[in-house]
Amino acid sequence: MPRPPDQAKRRDLIDRVRAYMVRHGLADLSLRPLARALGTSDRMLLYYFGSKERMVAEALALDERRPLLRARSLLGPAGSVRDPAGLRRFMEETWEQFSAPGLRATLPLYLEIMTVGLRHPDRYGPVMRDVLTEWTALLTSAFRGLGMTEDRARTEASVLVDATFGLLIASLAVDDRGRADAAFHALLDRLEPGWHVF
Repeated sequence: MPRPPDQAKRRDLIDRVRAYMVRHGLADLSLRPLARALGTSDRMLLYYFGSKERMVAEALALDERRPLLRARSLLGPAGSVRDPAGLRRFMEETWEQFSAPGLRATLPLYLEIMTVGLRHPDRYGPVMRDVLTEWTALLTSAFRGLGMTEDRARTEASVLVDATFGLLIASLAVDDRGRADAAFHALLDRLEPGWHVF
């Protein structure tokens, strides 16, 4: 009977794979050079992860979950948003998380994954789709908590999530944090009045 993979070693490998991908990107990612850089073999990477695509998805999940898990705790029963101003504060805190240097450094990799996913959805497409779907579901719930119908809540959440991710990605091209911050706050200025339920 084969020995099960060492989970501590697997976690250490995925952390190092993530760091490698942030530094080098995905376009030329090949198992052999990656394994050499990590001090292991391509066979061991396949042993622990099964495929390059699965390894990449797991490495990305380390980043995509951190802000989402924090957001869930902030929007949970104890910290539920009770009014549009509270939802705006939540979005501003979330924006700051994505703007933090450690997470911001991963954004070029996400853009690369999104682009590859459009051409090859069988490889990496579900990663970005799942991120957008989970954020939209989370904010739909918050908008429902403000008294909106399900359809309206989902529409408001989609506008907010898609626009925010668009601003994050666009900010990579101009490399101007101040401009991105101003655009994000202008977005909230325009959207927040529409969050009131009369």
